[in-house]
Amino acid sequence: MPAAVLSVMSLAGAAVIWAVEHPPVGTSSGSEVRTGSPAAPVTSRRAESEPATSASQGQRHRTARPRALPAAGVPRAVVVEALAIDVPVLPIESQGRALEPPSDPQVLGWWSDGARPGSVRGSALVTGHTVHDGGGALDDLETLRAGAVVRVRTDRGSIRYVVDSVRVLDKDTIARQAPQLFSQQVHGRLVLVTCEGWDGTGYRSNVVVTATPTS
Repeated sequence: MPAAVLSVMSLAGAAVIWAVEHPPVGTSSGSEVRTGSPAAPVTSRRAESEPATSASQGQRHRTARPRALPAAGVPRAVVVEALAIDVPVLPIESQGRALEPPSDPQVLGWWSDGARPGSVRGSALVTGHTVHDGGGALDDLETLRAGAVVRVRTDRGSIRYVVDSVRVLDKDTIARQAPQLFSQQVHGRLVLVTCEGWDGTGYRSNVVVTATPTS
């Protein structure tokens, strides 16, 4: 799986052109996710049988095979009550090595070549634009705290996630930690990403939120 590297465009690219022609409440930033070549979601491996714990038992115990959640599927919306967020999600594909969120800052994008929410393995990557003076769904993502609940509505139901970490990372750190941040080899999880650190001309860092599914 190629590493995903997140970077921020500085007043360049289609999203910023859209913001100039069709401005929301303020000026939208450009958030660009560097993914490398697309890759299909990783499926679980068949669990191997374990040897019998006792010869006298005459039995072989089998390790429980991990299963996708019942609601695993294509995300339709993300809900974060703590931030008053309830917004639609659209599938997006990488263009070369770039993954551009939907131009509407009130719509998030899910990397359709990565894991689906609820999958056994992989980071389900959802990204969106931030608007420095208001109007973006993820404007306050950095204020989220560990333990907060994020719900993802899919085409098959709803999945409840609990936030594990909220980090604000500069671009160099993102590049170094990309294999871990956006891994498709980890147990299934949700990763939310947006821009942060407006300096008057562009964004210098990113917010990365990771969350794990819970019953």
